[in-house]
Amino acid sequence: MSLDLAIILPTLNERGNLAPLVERIEGALGAEGWEVLIVDDDSRDGTADEGRKLAQRDCRVRVIQRIGRRGLSSAAIEGFCATAADYVAVMDADHQHDPALLPRMLASLKSGEADIAVASRFAEGASTEGWAEPQRERLSGFANRVASFLTGVELSDPMSGYFMLPTAKARAMVPRLSGIGFKILLDLLATSKETLAVKEFPLNFAKRRAGESKLDRAILFDFLAGLYDKTLGRVIPTRFALFGTVGALGVVIHYAVLLALFPNMTAIFWKAQLAAVLTAMSFNFWLNNWLTYRDRRLRGWGEYLRGWAGFVATCAVGGFANVAVATLLESEGVHYVLAAFAGILIGSVWNYALSSRFVWGRF
Repeated sequence: MSLDLAIILPTLNERGNLAPLVERIEGALGAEGWEVLIVDDDSRDGTADEGRKLAQRDCRVRVIQRIGRRGLSSAAIEGFCATAADYVAVMDADHQHDPALLPRMLASLKSGEADIAVASRFAEGASTEGWAEPQRERLSGFANRVASFLTGVELSDPMSGYFMLPTAKARAMVPRLSGIGFKILLDLLATSKETLAVKEFPLNFAKRRAGESKLDRAILFDFLAGLYDKTLGRVIPTRFALFGTVGALGVVIHYAVLLALFPNMTAIFWKAQLAAVLTAMSFNFWLNNWLTYRDRRLRGWGEYLRGWAGFVATCAVGGFANVAVATLLESEGVHYVLAAFAGILIGSVWNYALSSRFVWGRF
């Protein structure tokens, strides 16, 4: 029998969810004509190993374990490129997405009724009672309205993480997809050169079976980052823009500390500037870890402290240049506010380049 459908499961710490989900998928699709691609972001709970155990017993299961790469969107993109199936679906591995919808979604694509089938949490007949997160529901409603306006596609849930489309169509868009963040459907809709015909299927959004959600309060920032990437990302790289945004907030912290210390608490400018640099540097590390590098976020006190130390170390030269340039300019009669700003500019490019490489990247 031909391979009709590949189901991509982007995973992060989903070990206990895999086997039951494969059973549910088989119950919905039958024994043949499909495969499951587990694209795992190097989970600490052994998700990839559990997937390989399943694959040893079931040739319909395959595993892609990613080292140094994270994010749902990029995981979906790797799945698009790794299957020979005619159609590809993306769904969560936490059992919030009902596999029973898969046959109907596939039928709508095969019949030509739709270019992309979307399981919607907000379509008529859908339910989010199992979600039990009213704040996230309100946020999704706002994001849906903005996404519909920008993509020109009328959908009740353009932020859905459960959808299906022809694999050839998905792969054709891959070179233009941003791969940033968690909303790959929005990326596809915004990237397509032609308006895609969409059919929605009401989804009873269930409660997570096990593990922890990959999403958090930074989801709105992640959503805005995706929108930025699709509009201005070719002009200024998105991650640099995010880093710069965080840096701008760091400037506020920097000046707050500087103005508090100089000349009130110390008459020596370089001491006040150094204290401001260290405070702003620590603030920037925390916010960049939470937002800019959310897909590579450092977790746990050990990893976090090592990351902070690495951030300080990689930014040390930039920080030294910051203090040196600012001090030189101030000693030459430049107003200390302008001198401090010049120091910040000198250090910012260095900080971005090295921290991206050595703190949240790979050597």
